[in-house]
Amino acid sequence: MKKFLTAAVLGFGMAGAAMAADPAVGTWQTQVDDGAYAHVKMAPCGGAVCGTIARTFNDSGEYKSPNIGKTLVIDMAPSGDGAYAGKVWRPSNGKIYIGKMNVSGNSLKLSGCVAGGLICSKQTWQRIQ
Repeated sequence: MKKFLTAAVLGFGMAGAAMAADPAVGTWQTQVDDGAYAHVKMAPCGGAVCGTIARTFNDSGEYKSPNIGKTLVIDMAPSGDGAYAGKVWRPSNGKIYIGKMNVSGNSLKLSGCVAGGLICSKQTWQRIQ
């Protein structure tokens, strides 16, 4: 029983370290969309990465958007080499897009489409933390 518990603890520790090393984990600044931008905190969620709106800004500075705390990046599963696939919610129109994400250093490229690929949007985010 002791061996099992030790193996389980080591396994969880290694899994946690692997997820902590995920290149998407951290805080990212979005591009301006409809006059506002956000800081999105990306963190592990199951075997994927999810992003929650942590802070919001407009021309006047930081403001308390009703979207703070909402999930913007949904279940982005890694597929290797900094590439991910999942979903993205766009607050300005309320639509959920089939999304792709690619992380390279301090740059994150996010794209998404609805209506079978007829309506698409993309942004490049910068790591701030």
